[in-house]
Amino acid sequence: MRKLFTSESVTEGHPDKLCDYISDSILDSYLKEDKNARVACETVAGKGEIYITGEITSTADVDIEKVVRDTIKEVGYENSEYDIDYKTCSIRINLSKQSPDIAQGVDKSLEDKEGENVESEGAGDQGIMFGYACDETKELMPLPISLAHKLAKRLTQVRKENIINYLRPDGKVQVTVEYEDEKPVRVDTIVVSTQHLPEVDMETLKKDVIGKVIKPIVPNELLDNNTRYFINPTGRFVIGGPLGDSGLTGRKIIVDTYGGFARHGGGAFSGKDATKVDRSASYMARFIAKNVVTNGYAKKCEIQLAYSIGVAKPVAIYVNTYGTNIIPEEEIMNKIKDIFDLTPRGIINYLDLQRPIYRQTTNYGHFGKENLPWEKIIDFSKK
Repeated sequence: MRKLFTSESVTEGHPDKLCDYISDSILDSYLKEDKNARVACETVAGKGEIYITGEITSTADVDIEKVVRDTIKEVGYENSEYDIDYKTCSIRINLSKQSPDIAQGVDKSLEDKEGENVESEGAGDQGIMFGYACDETKELMPLPISLAHKLAKRLTQVRKENIINYLRPDGKVQVTVEYEDEKPVRVDTIVVSTQHLPEVDMETLKKDVIGKVIKPIVPNELLDNNTRYFINPTGRFVIGGPLGDSGLTGRKIIVDTYGGFARHGGGAFSGKDATKVDRSASYMARFIAKNVVTNGYAKKCEIQLAYSIGVAKPVAIYVNTYGTNIIPEEEIMNKIKDIFDLTPRGIINYLDLQRPIYRQTTNYGHFGKENLPWEKIIDFSKK
């Protein structure tokens, strides 16, 4: 049976991703000075203005306005006529400290309060988190999102290295992969929409994007005469970034994870420190799922972790191997429970998450990057 599946990615200049990047840059700036900083930082971007809000509790002294301007500059925005200018944009900051009602549950878990000898913070909120891995690619990610991220990253690379010197920072990519009997066999469609300077003609842009972005990234064996390319299908794309559309932290959660190939609990990552299980438990679930696959227990695996606010231990753990397991799922579940401390503190310590590592996660997916701690491989059999 043949079927099509599509995933998308966006460049770091996409207005929502710009907001994610600003929020994670602020988070890292606090963690550099205070590893115990509690950060839940939201960014809104609109015409000529950046608005920072949320809750931050920390001993660190951070020049937030400088962080914001430096981040916008790094992305490449310096022209208010086409997008936003890091030098002249208005920056408004409206931050408070973490609510004491939330803090009382995070500082000391329900189990600790009730004398269960669980010396861990409670979860910062209720929620469900998913992790996923499959053997379609070497990074154990679904092929559609893997290709979409690589193309979006390449789109930024050719802009910043002046390989295509008329591109601007905003852009989106979409990849449709054809599957036969659950295996990817070819790329059916590639959509690229990229911001550009007004003087470029569309035929030049299409030729450059196909030749300098798509061809160097997508393996030739996945392309054929029937592969369709839609390059700036609406035509002109000069006005972009926050001038073309508003941006908001946490609005690209499917881009951040598995491109829709696996389920999503609904919580965003960027701007949140690791006491927020939306982020840390999603990273841990990916780590477990990836190691289930790499240890040969299944060809694909989805892990769900569920938490209650103020409670340290997950209220439920779910394992789904889609029938690809070679040992019983119950045995996989028992291994997970025996090996890992899935309390917020246990996850933070195991993955060493109180470090300024989050800016590198913001763009082109939070998963599948080998240098991140939740992507490391361990041997389950020796635990």
